[in-house]
Amino acid sequence: MRLTVIGTGYLGAVHAACMADIGHDVLGVDTDTRKIEALAAGRAPFFEPGLPEILVRNTRAGRLRFTTSLQEAADFADLHFVCVGTPQRADGLAADLSHVEAVVDGLAPLLTRDSLIVGKSTVPVGTTRALARRVAAQVPPGIEAEVAWNPEFLREGFAVQDTLRPDRLVLGVSSPRADQVLRQVYAPMLQAGIACISTDPATAELVKTAANSFLATKISFINAMAEVCDASGADVVTLADALGHDARIGRRFLSAGLGFGGGCLPKDIRAFLARAEELKVGEAVSFLHQVDRINERQRRRTVDLARQLVGGTLDGQRIAVLGATFKPDSDDVRDSPALAVTAALLDQGADVRVHDPEGLDNARAALPGPAYCDDVVETCQDADLVLHLTEWPHYRALDPRELAQVVRSPRLLDARNALDPTAWRAGGWHVRALGRPAHVPQPTAAATMRVTIPQALGPVCAAAPTPGDPLSGAPK
Repeated sequence: MRLTVIGTGYLGAVHAACMADIGHDVLGVDTDTRKIEALAAGRAPFFEPGLPEILVRNTRAGRLRFTTSLQEAADFADLHFVCVGTPQRADGLAADLSHVEAVVDGLAPLLTRDSLIVGKSTVPVGTTRALARRVAAQVPPGIEAEVAWNPEFLREGFAVQDTLRPDRLVLGVSSPRADQVLRQVYAPMLQAGIACISTDPATAELVKTAANSFLATKISFINAMAEVCDASGADVVTLADALGHDARIGRRFLSAGLGFGGGCLPKDIRAFLARAEELKVGEAVSFLHQVDRINERQRRRTVDLARQLVGGTLDGQRIAVLGATFKPDSDDVRDSPALAVTAALLDQGADVRVHDPEGLDNARAALPGPAYCDDVVETCQDADLVLHLTEWPHYRALDPRELAQVVRSPRLLDARNALDPTAWRAGGWHVRALGRPAHVPQPTAAATMRVTIPQALGPVCAAAPTPGDPLSGAPK
């Protein structure tokens, strides 16, 4: 099939390249000339594992081209994917739909045949219906253009994999024809057994918003538990492991630490709150305000603990920061918790050095001020405290004993609970982490002993409780 992808940022560039890789003829469209030139030359404008190879393969094969012209896009195909950004508005929590609306306003008058416009951006529920009216008012006489919504579920660092082998496809359509066209687009995925849900556009829009809200809630829940653990002396990692064995809960996204960031979760839950208020159902999702507040509080708690570890003041202290991006396997620093903490350290007078395997250029542009280093050892030289803020695998591979030789004080704050505290303590480090005791006790033989009951015995009744046993549940 011939199709266009309008907007070649993170979502659009990956979608365009992957659609070409499964055999479609794809034209990518963007207003950024430098980005278009880079993509046309097979160069990814951002770090994403696997994307450069797909770009090179498909641009060379002629299945993938790029342009800045909407007229060329209208002439090229009658299927158009819209992948532009929907950032948070500057004047409130709501999503800024101006980029999506600009695409529709620019494309609709240029259409010369019946077309399907498919949004993939994260938008408030009801957007498809509003855009359909907008398109209908602007297409030339005799032309019909339908608007559908096909939300993306990409994880940065795994975007190629998530596009080519998604865990589900959601098609928000208003006609059998639109459903048929999108199923033809994704035929290789459907043949591979990928689940496909066809529904109305409003439900499709809500799927992405609800999914991100649920994930954000799960992350903030375990971070709230980390705060309780800090107050009580409990261990949030063991708590999360125990909760994760419950099939109703699961272990994924139950990692306590610095919290979530990036260009999706924070702005999406805020846009959901704003849209719910517009629909007069704000009370139904009011808990998301607390989810957002817990997430922001983790950043302040990290700075507070860092200040405590260096004696009560950050002024003049040399702090080594490991990680600048909002997550590993990405160079994205949008709403990065790591950079937010770094900025707070600078504000309190710390001498900060920052290392990141991929995000240094973006970090420099977003936060001038700290020293940015290409080498971990240089970053940690004479440090009074090392902060682990992004869980890159590079940092798990560090040798704590070797690193202890270059710092001024071997103190580590693992704000991601991703490093092995036992190995670092054995290397001479004082280790702290959010939600974990200063010294994590090792389980005793009695605590880890398992009792196996032979199957032949069948159901076994619990022994009668000992009178006064606080665990028995018997009245006291």
